[in-house]
Amino acid sequence: MNYLTLKEYREMVDSIIDFKNENGVMPEYAHVNNRRISRKSYSDMIERVNKFILEMGRSPKTVEIN
Repeated sequence: MNYLTLKEYREMVDSIIDFKNENGVMPEYAHVNNRRISRKSYSDMIERVNKFILEMGRSPKTVEIN
């Protein structure tokens, strides 16, 4: 299984937000450390992290890439 550290995850989300602000649409893929993550996968990751934060009251240390 592939994982992102919290730092890598935050950098990925920042780049997705920057792309959305510049182009008006979400990117088809996110690139993190030579890994290509599809929109479906990164959307799922964001949803899981948000749920984790709401339930646990903290950020996860790593995030699994599906």
